[in-house]
Amino acid sequence: MSSTEGKSRPLNTAEGFILGGIAACVAVTFSNPADVAKTRLQLQGELAKSGGEKVYKNVFDVFIKTWRHEGLRGVQRGLGPAYCYQVLLNGSRLGFYEPFRHALNRAFGVNPSTHVPVTSLMAGAASGAIGAILGNPLFMVKARIQAFSPALPVGAQHYYKHSWDALSTIFRQQGWRGLVRGVDAAVLRTSMGSSVQLPTYNWTKNQLIDHGISSPNSIWTYLASSSVSGVCVLIMMQPADTTLTRMYNQPTRVLPNGKHVGVLYKNPIDCLWKTAKAEGVTGWYKGSTAHFLRIAPHTIITLTANDIIINLYKKLRDGDDS
Repeated sequence: MSSTEGKSRPLNTAEGFILGGIAACVAVTFSNPADVAKTRLQLQGELAKSGGEKVYKNVFDVFIKTWRHEGLRGVQRGLGPAYCYQVLLNGSRLGFYEPFRHALNRAFGVNPSTHVPVTSLMAGAASGAIGAILGNPLFMVKARIQAFSPALPVGAQHYYKHSWDALSTIFRQQGWRGLVRGVDAAVLRTSMGSSVQLPTYNWTKNQLIDHGISSPNSIWTYLASSSVSGVCVLIMMQPADTTLTRMYNQPTRVLPNGKHVGVLYKNPIDCLWKTAKAEGVTGWYKGSTAHFLRIAPHTIITLTANDIIINLYKKLRDGDDS
């Protein structure tokens, strides 16, 4: 048994960023098909008061029709940029959370290791906002690629050969402004989700351990805690997620001064308002079943894999042969 057992130093920010990104890439491999379904359902009947023509009946209909017409490539559309986005988003969200929380605790005169709801929420929102800003171009590319269907299109269609083609095309046509389109909605969405993701995960895990329900390193502790976290994230994020998808995918027009602006929405609030006005408040929750099928397993796998990967990494790093 190593003499470092029980004295393992915490991860630094770089280690947390890299390991968090790896865990999220594992998760998105499984959750991406549901993300494709969610994106298409959120765009179906956009701003149509009568609901518009329904190409897809429900999330399972999306899976079936996409597989039938587009095969595995269609079901996993956008997986490439999704990997890159997850490294930036969840690398930031999982890597910066603890340093931010500790710094905020110290600023408020609280022990850095103590979990305080206010500072935990603030740290979660801040780390999520950084990830959203860094990953915004890739999230936009991912959403547009996922929305594209040569057989059953919904919403505006953007055809790109691959992720680099998408990024270069957007930059060539619209410059840097095109790559940061929707970043305000991305920050809103991710901050809302991140503000509750790790705080609810850590709170649930601590409750299970403190009450003797489960042991600290049990896979069941990770699964139960991440399940609770996934539900909380879904509740917080859904309206902002629908807004973000529509902001990213909307067509643009060029003003006399050369600036590209969205044809349908000015900003996230305008999108929420117009969606509610045309489709009712339920329009905000289009694709919520698909979102649940995506966010629940994604959160569960990400947070569970993150804990497992961190434990394995610390054993290798610290030479723990126990």
